Amino acid sequence: MTTALWVAAVVLGFGVTVKASSEAVTNATELARGSRLPPFFIGMTLLALGTDLPEMANSIAASVTDNGDVNVGDSIGSTTTQLTLVFGLLPFVTNRIPLGERGSPQARGQQTTAWITALALLALALLLADDHIGRLDGALLIMAWLAGSRLVYRDTRTEPQLELEERVSGRLRFVGRLIVALLVIGAAATLAVEGLTRLAELWGVPAFVIAFFGASIGTSLPELVVAITALRRGEASLAIGDVLGSSFADATLSISVGPILFPTVIDGGLAVRGALVAGGAAMVVALLLGRGGEHDRRSGAILLLIYAASWPILL
Repeated sequence: MTTALWVAAVVLGFGVTVKASSEAVTNATELARGSRLPPFFIGMTLLALGTDLPEMANSIAASVTDNGDVNVGDSIGSTTTQLTLVFGLLPFVTNRIPLGERGSPQARGQQTTAWITALALLALALLLADDHIGRLDGALLIMAWLAGSRLVYRDTRTEPQLELEERVSGRLRFVGRLIVALLVIGAAATLAVEGLTRLAELWGVPAFVIAFFGASIGTSLPELVVAITALRRGEASLAIGDVLGSSFADATLSISVGPILFPTVIDGGLAVRGALVAGGAAMVVALLLGRGGEHDRRSGAILLLIYAASWPILL
């Protein structure tokens, strides 16, 4: 009965987190109305940070409770899940996805994001090898996100801009809703982290493994939903920007927001192995994006196979 209760806590926690994240993204987008930025960059930053709120909340909750493996496992697992499972599923759920002509601002931005994600994960493997993630590690990762985002903006700034509607009235109302959504996300993520930790103890499975394969699917649902919605509205740049941007944020921002406040010890062996797997996946995505053209079911199948291959490597 205890196992069933903790499983229910995990499902409820992540379910509420996903729902509250959707609300947070909606209100954050309303606050951004009137902005004129490249569509891919909007997806890579605004949408990505919004849909990455579950991972960030998980990072803080796990670090506060000294469960560093849950933070690291979820963040690295989410990077792998989004780059392979989520990105791989998209052409099966929708239609072929245009990647832009080779050398175009859109194609350059996409490939740059994938490559800097791969580099961030390789650097992350080095940082985690000492079985600890602390404030200096967090600060370096946050700086990597800022530098990488600036690099992507440079590559995409000549992309045709997406003119959002004019700013709407009642901005304070959206601010209030955003704050409430963030508070709910934090509480729900804390419940989910506690459930994962208890299940790891009951089943004798490393918390990192449960977080990498279990929690990451739950916290990656917002990216899948937002990407599908954007694709159905004809906004491929927003969709791809959200998936790639969230992966980059997971490898840098999400994993660092908790430890920069509350340093924790981790299982360095599993963490390094997971970071290398995610880094390899990011390299494959970068190569696929570099060819331009379309992301179809064939390239999607390749990514799904890579996700499947990660299971025996880490289990």
